[in-house]
Amino acid sequence: MSKHDAVEVIVAKRDGAELSDSQIDWVIDAYTRGGVADEQMSALAMAILLNGMNRREIARWTAAMIASGERMSFASLDRPTADKHSTGGVGDKITLPLAPLVAACGVAVPQLSGRGLGHTGGTLDKLEAIPGWRAALSNDELLAQLGEVGAVVCAAGDGLAPADKKLYALRDVTGTVEAIPLIASSIMSKKIAEGTGALVLDVKVGSGAFMKDAARARELAETMVALGKDAGVHTVALLTDMDTPLGFTAGNGIEVAESVEVLAGGGPADVVELTLALAREMMAGAGVDDVDPADKLADGSAMDAWKAMIRAQDGDPDAALPTAREQHVVTAPSSGVLTRLDAMAVGLAAWRLGAGRARKEDPVQAGAGVVWHARPGDEVTEGAPLFTLLTDEPERFDRALESLDGGYEISTSSIAGADGGASYTPAPLIVDRVS
Repeated sequence: MSKHDAVEVIVAKRDGAELSDSQIDWVIDAYTRGGVADEQMSALAMAILLNGMNRREIARWTAAMIASGERMSFASLDRPTADKHSTGGVGDKITLPLAPLVAACGVAVPQLSGRGLGHTGGTLDKLEAIPGWRAALSNDELLAQLGEVGAVVCAAGDGLAPADKKLYALRDVTGTVEAIPLIASSIMSKKIAEGTGALVLDVKVGSGAFMKDAARARELAETMVALGKDAGVHTVALLTDMDTPLGFTAGNGIEVAESVEVLAGGGPADVVELTLALAREMMAGAGVDDVDPADKLADGSAMDAWKAMIRAQDGDPDAALPTAREQHVVTAPSSGVLTRLDAMAVGLAAWRLGAGRARKEDPVQAGAGVVWHARPGDEVTEGAPLFTLLTDEPERFDRALESLDGGYEISTSSIAGADGGASYTPAPLIVDRVS
């Protein structure tokens, strides 16, 4: 006979009580094994959303999710490990250049990534635009690749935190995705079970982010950093701006191309800045401080690591990337300075063009997406291209154009040096650091 039942646990949290360690252990285990019904877990998730959890409860909940599956170990590697997790944004291709860059600096990067849902792109979807590349690796393949190449980006296996997989799908359809204890434990259970020695969290804040509000983003960052520390993982978080999308592309194949530009020593300034900032945090967490990652971008060794990483997963790093069959150019309606480019508007447009999915099982188009030809602060000329929309299905253009409507502003008075016009001042990319 079990010493707990689901209704007792639900009622305790509904009435604002703290859940005991044994209540948490029991409910996660029973739910994973099918002993607690989805409707009961839905009620508990809603009670957690409304009444919250304290640090002890969240730590125990996370530990119970980890205990639902296997734990990986990288103790056999001859170098330290570090990983990065982003809470998701628009044009957020940072994992692609970051993993091989950090590997080139002597730190192994076991990056278990996911697929896109809604307006935020998924790292695996982007990499699957590369001909031949495969996301699924066995644990043995993952370890071998980390030893040989130093970096792997792949899908998380079913063995890691299976409780999270079940609970994540449930939160998605019950309006409980926003609960900070559930977001933090979802992310951190997988990352701690993965066995990395150091973890850097990129918590996005702004219109195109999951967290629109800086105070909530900071609360999430602090909660996750505390969970990492409690589990013995060196964890820091950067809060980074997601009012404006990263780089000049949002999609799959087009973001791979932009990532390769960064690895070749070029690429958009903001993508380079964030890649280097996260690389330095990962290396510091892993205890490697004698290498400057900027040198590894400049000397080609990060590019070598990228090619080795792609080839190890059966991809061809030199193959042409897929391109969309149709394109539509949006021109600037007036001349002036672009003062706002809304990440959410761009993300929705890319999604509606076929770069993202509404449900987990939907396919994505490798060539679809949005290219923007100016960033906030840039001068634009009336009639010149502002956006290029890409898709295989031209009937998607109208809905994508609706998304962009009102998603940008051009100011004629803010051209630097114009009569009394104030010049544009960009927001900082890195908003804060939580350690």
